[in-house]
Formats: sequence, structure tokens, C-alpha cells
Amino acid sequence: MGTVISGVKILSPSVVENTDGDVVHILRSDSDGYVGFGEAYFSIVRYRGVKAWKMHRKMTLNLVVPLGSIRFVIYDDRINSQTRGQKKVVDLSTDYYRRLVIEPGLWVGFVGRGVGTNMLLNVANIAHDPQEVERRPVESFPHDWQENKI
Repeated sequence: MGTVISGVKILSPSVVENTDGDVVHILRSDSDGYVGFGEAYFSIVRYRGVKAWKMHRKMTLNLVVPLGSIRFVIYDDRINSQTRGQKKVVDLSTDYYRRLVIEPGLWVGFVGRGVGTNMLLNVANIAHDPQEVERRPVESFPHDWQENKI
């Protein structure tokens, strides 16, 4: 699992296998990491396309990758955090299906790793509010977005 950052969880949603097509769960109201519902949206990430950095002050992210492969990088610069200065890298994909929970106050960026379509789904606890999110340029925190020959 690598680095541990307070406020980040990697959970294993259930998959009900079926010969005609699996049922792949995402989130239930009694799931670990569920703190309410505000909106759900998909984001497409092109191969080697980088979307970084953003930090939500109130929104909890529940991220899954139902299509392709995406590398997420979470950076903690919270002043009073025991994990301040730590970075966590998490690869999610169709083959490694997990739900990534990121609590408010953490910076997140991501890069498309699959050659085809890469898509994430976020089931957020609040509706999008441009006043509660902060953005910074990709150079703001150190990370080699093209590492490991993606």
C-alpha cells in the first residue's frame, strides 16, 4: 500500500460475478467513506493527460475507475496533519477495481495511463461549488507525472 496519509482510504467494493456481465458496486449509504450524497460525475482523462492539482475544502471524493487506468497522486500540506509533506500514489483501473476515498483538505492530481479511454467516477458528498475548491498549477507539488513509462 505504500505511504499512509490520514484521510485517504482504498476500499474494495463488491463485485457480483455473472456469466452475462458482472455487477460492480461503487458505494452504498452504509459503506465506509460514505458521508452523504451531493452529486456523481464522470471525468475522461486522455492517455498521459494530467489533471492537477485541486483541493476541496468540504467535498469528500469517492473515486472509482470503471474504464481504463488512472494514476492518482494525493499530497498532504495540511498544517496540523501528522502526514504533512507526504505523497501517496494510487493506481486504479478496470483490472484493479477499488474505491479511493479522499477527505477534504488534501491535494489530488491524476494522469491517464491507459492508451484508450480512461474514465473516473466521483460520487461526492456535496454538489460542485466553485467557492469550496482551490486549484494550483501542475508544478506546485513535486511529482514526475510520466514516471514508470506510462
